[in-house]
Amino acid sequence: MPEKKLMALKRTHHFSMVKKECIIVVGPTAVGKTAEAIKIAAALKTEIISADSRQCYKEMKIGVARPSDAELSTVRHHFIANHSIHENITAASFEKEALASLDLIFQDHDQAVVCGGTGLYIKALAEGLDDIPEVPVALRNKVIAIHNDEGLEGLRDALLSLDRGYALHGDIHNPNRMMRALEVIMHTGFPIAHYQKGVAQKNAGEEDPHRSDGKRNFRISYRYIQMPREDLYTRINKRVDMMMAEGLEDEARSLFEYKHLTALQTVGYKELFDFFEGNYSREEAVEKIKQHTRNYAKRQITWFSRLSID
Repeated sequence: MPEKKLMALKRTHHFSMVKKECIIVVGPTAVGKTAEAIKIAAALKTEIISADSRQCYKEMKIGVARPSDAELSTVRHHFIANHSIHENITAASFEKEALASLDLIFQDHDQAVVCGGTGLYIKALAEGLDDIPEVPVALRNKVIAIHNDEGLEGLRDALLSLDRGYALHGDIHNPNRMMRALEVIMHTGFPIAHYQKGVAQKNAGEEDPHRSDGKRNFRISYRYIQMPREDLYTRINKRVDMMMAEGLEDEARSLFEYKHLTALQTVGYKELFDFFEGNYSREEAVEKIKQHTRNYAKRQITWFSRLSID
C-alpha cells in the first residue's frame, strides 16, 4: 500500500473560544479521504457531510466513487445521493445545505466531519462565497451547448471575446469554471471577477454587498491527506479499472440521454459518452478517464497546497 500522509492543519476562525468544531478532511481524488473521514467520525461518534460536487446526485454512483453501502451504514452521511442530476446544485446551495446540516449535528455533537475534494465547496462552507447572480436555465444550456459542440477551445474563444481577463488568467482547463465565467458575463455584462472582488463597489468607495464576511460560529480545522504523486497516480489508474469492472460503462449508458446536463460534464462520463458517439474506442476512453482524473488530482493538490500548515 502506498504511504499516506495525514497532516493536521489548524485554522481557528473568528470565534476561537466556541466549543463546536468542524473537521474538514481534504486531499486529491483516490487518496483515501472517505476511509479517513469515517475513521475520525466513528472515533468521535459524530456524522459526516460530503463536500463532493457529484456524489450528491443519486443517479451517479460508480463514476463518482460514492461511499459504499457498508461505509454509509457505519457513519451517518449528509449530501450523498440526495439530489437529482436535473437539479442545479451550486457551491452557494451547498453552503446553505451544509450549514443547515452542521446546525443539526451540533445539537447532539461537539464535532462534525466534512469530507471532500471539491475545493470551491469547502471554501464556501469555511469562508462563504460571493453572491453571483443566478443565470437563466436557457442561457446555461446555451453555454453547455458551446462546450459540447466546440470543447474547451470554443469556451476559451468566447471568453476571449467577452471576458478576456478570465480567458488569460482564469482556470482554462476546468470546463465547469469556464462555463460559469461565460454564463455570468453573458447574463450580467460583468466579468465574474466583478462579483468576486466587488470592483464596482470598491471603485465607488462603497461596501460590496456581494461578499460574505465568512464568519462562522464554530472552529474549523483541516486534515490534509497526501501521498507521493506517482503512488497516487497508480491508485487512480487502478481505481478507474475497478470502476469499469464494476459497471461504469453501463451506468454511463443509462445517463447518455442526459449528457447535456451540468452534472454530467464530469470525468468518467464525458469520455464514455465520446466512446458511445464513436469519437474514441473503448480502450482510448478508459485511458482518457485515467489521464483526466490524474489532471484533476493535480489541480486539487495545487488548490489544497494553499492551506497554511502550522
